[in-house]
Amino acid sequence: ILGCNRQKIGRQRMKAKAFIALTKRNTKMFFKDKGMFFSSLVSPLILLILYATFLSDIYKDSFNASLLRAGVELPKKIIDGTVGAQLFSSLLAVSCVTVAFCSNLLMVQDIASGTKKDFFVSPQDRRVYAFAYYFSSLITTLIITLTATSACFAYIAIVGWYMSVTDVLLVLSDVLLLTMFGVALSSVVNVFLRTNGQASAVGTIVSAAYGFICGAYMPLSSFDDGLRNALSCLPGTYGTALLRRHSMNGALREMGECGIPTEVIESIKDSVDCNIVCFGNRVDTWVMYTVFVGAIALLVVAYVIINKYRKGAYENK
Repeated sequence: ILGCNRQKIGRQRMKAKAFIALTKRNTKMFFKDKGMFFSSLVSPLILLILYATFLSDIYKDSFNASLLRAGVELPKKIIDGTVGAQLFSSLLAVSCVTVAFCSNLLMVQDIASGTKKDFFVSPQDRRVYAFAYYFSSLITTLIITLTATSACFAYIAIVGWYMSVTDVLLVLSDVLLLTMFGVALSSVVNVFLRTNGQASAVGTIVSAAYGFICGAYMPLSSFDDGLRNALSCLPGTYGTALLRRHSMNGALREMGECGIPTEVIESIKDSVDCNIVCFGNRVDTWVMYTVFVGAIALLVVAYVIINKYRKGAYENK
């Protein structure tokens, strides 16, 4: 019995060492490719500049029109802070997923180059390779998304800062969850790809479509009932809603202190998707977290199962 236990412990240690070594290798390979790293890092910052330049005025006009219809006036700084938080949440909701597809390209490159065949010379459990790719992509994506978050915090500080320490911590937790979701989703998709061209095509499609599907570019409240109900069932929508709620919470709280009626504030939350309505029912915060965290866990489990049982999952045919 002691001999079996020692062998089991020895195998577990070997798996742990292999996992750490592969994770370090994958992370170093990502940063070694300077073009991939800087393009992933600069993309969210460019989007922030474009959002602030072109979309800020559009959001402000729409927001002022809504307040005018309600017969409410607000100081310019509060409006700027509210719109800035909305832009902030839209940018991060999209970047956490699109950057993950870029940072996860190493898995496809290893398959296309035949590097995975060299890895399989050793009789290592495929789950070790799967987790190593996932965690290395998570590390690299988090570095980029947290850098983008810091830039967004700086932007909010310039236009109008109303976030509390709790709001900041909740936003950081949302960024972490969205990054985990983006890496898990990209891992499940990329495991079926065999060439860099396929990976580039998928990345382009995701970059173009995901912002609309998750409600980052256009609030779900602006869609018809059928489409809104369908999109409200997707986990990415809840990630966007949580991030938007926490980033705008301080500005909305300041509106209440300025005497804005609760009904008006709730209508603002509904219009910008701080509140999600699915089939006529408002979704509670705990339900959003449950669905979103459950989706992350489900995607990770699916990714590991695909790697373990799919024949040729890492082999270049």
